[in-house]
Amino acid sequence: MTRRNLIHKWLVYGLALFPIWFLDSVLLSRYPVGGVHAILLPLAVVAVAGLEGSVAGAGFGLYTGLIWACAYSGSEGSRILGLALMGMVVGIVSQYALSQTFLGYSISCVYALGTMELWYFMWRLFFRVAPAGALLNIAIRELLWTLVWMPLVYFLFRAVHRRVGNAKLGTG
Repeated sequence: MTRRNLIHKWLVYGLALFPIWFLDSVLLSRYPVGGVHAILLPLAVVAVAGLEGSVAGAGFGLYTGLIWACAYSGSEGSRILGLALMGMVVGIVSQYALSQTFLGYSISCVYALGTMELWYFMWRLFFRVAPAGALLNIAIRELLWTLVWMPLVYFLFRAVHRRVGNAKLGTG
C-alpha cells in the first residue's frame, strides 16, 4: 500500500481511540463502580498491538500514553513509556504466541492490566500511600471493572483493523 494509505490507516486508529477516551474520561470517571474507575486506554493499546504487531503497538502505546498524560490531571509521565512498552510486549507475544482472536486479546489484557496494577500497587506501597490490603482491594476491583469493557474495545479496533488494517508501507 502507499504511504497515503498508511497515514489514513493510523488516522483511523487515532480517531477510533477518541470514543474510548471519551467514555473513559468523561462518562466512566464520573460514575465509579465500587469506588473504582475503569481504565480503558490500555485496552486500546493491547487491541492495536495484538492486531498490528510490536512496532505498531509500541507507537500506538506512545501516542495513547501522550494522550493519557496530557488529558488527565495528576497523570505521571511514566504512563507514556509504560503504554509504549506494553504495546511492544503485547505485540511480540501476539506475533509469536497468541492469535488475533478475542481469546488472545483477553489473555493479553489480563496480563497487561495485571502487570500495570501490580506496578501501581508496588509504587503506592513503597510510598506508603495506604495499607497493602486496601491497595490490593482497589487494584483487584479496578482490574475486574476494566476487564468488563474488553469486548467493546476489542470489537471497535477489530472493525477498524478489518477496514484499514492491511495497509502496509510499500511501493504502491
